[in-house]
Amino acid sequence: MLPDHAGRPVGAPHLLPDNPGHLLWAAQLRPDGRPGPGVRVFRRGSATAVVSPGLSGRDRIAVGGEVDDALVLVRDEVLAEVGPGYRPFGDAELIGALVRGIPGLVGAGGPGFLWMETAESPSVVPEGVGWLDAEGEREAVALFEDSFPGSYARPGRPGARRWAGAYGRGGVLLAVAGDAWSGGGCGFMAGVVTRPEARGRGLGVAVSRFVVDALVREYGRAALMVDADNPAAIAAYRRAGMRGREFAAAARARGSAEPS
Repeated sequence: MLPDHAGRPVGAPHLLPDNPGHLLWAAQLRPDGRPGPGVRVFRRGSATAVVSPGLSGRDRIAVGGEVDDALVLVRDEVLAEVGPGYRPFGDAELIGALVRGIPGLVGAGGPGFLWMETAESPSVVPEGVGWLDAEGEREAVALFEDSFPGSYARPGRPGARRWAGAYGRGGVLLAVAGDAWSGGGCGFMAGVVTRPEARGRGLGVAVSRFVVDALVREYGRAALMVDADNPAAIAAYRRAGMRGREFAAAARARGSAEPS
């Protein structure tokens, strides 16, 4: 258990089971209900901030709650304790309010993104998709190098637990999706990629449905993040049963002073 600013214990009882998915995900809860290594949980009034190092390729601060509480919590407590590389993220309206209210905090830029999740298994789980063995994961590494080199999640990297794949004729690996950075209460799907010549055949939807089904069964919820300017991927995840909302991230401006 971790203390909050008033000395009250903060831990799994404050994060399960009905907190927003991104807070549960950031907590990386272990089977005993404790937050994952290096994770710190802060609370003030309605607001919660979960500081999570090295999560999906970044040091992150998941934020939720009412604007007034979140503003004080992030400005006066969280940013005063964490390094400048940590990036707050959460619902777009809340992050926008934090940017406007915290000197030295700026929007992270880029097209924005969606947080998508579901607590229901897909109505149809496809046949012909399964978890990859060690040889299949080596094939997946080559697929990423050719088709998705910028992916944070790929076989062999920290946080990537297992990979599902779909094969074509001749045993060629055509599409994969990963279970990566999952934690108690929120499984996470990442690294969804389809070989370019095989796109348009529903293979991304197939591997996504397979992984979503497994995550919901094991963790009670499945989630992912996707760039807002990637409508094809968003449509595929919706077909896999995911529903999304607009999220945003913030960062400290270069040269900005530490919060006092």
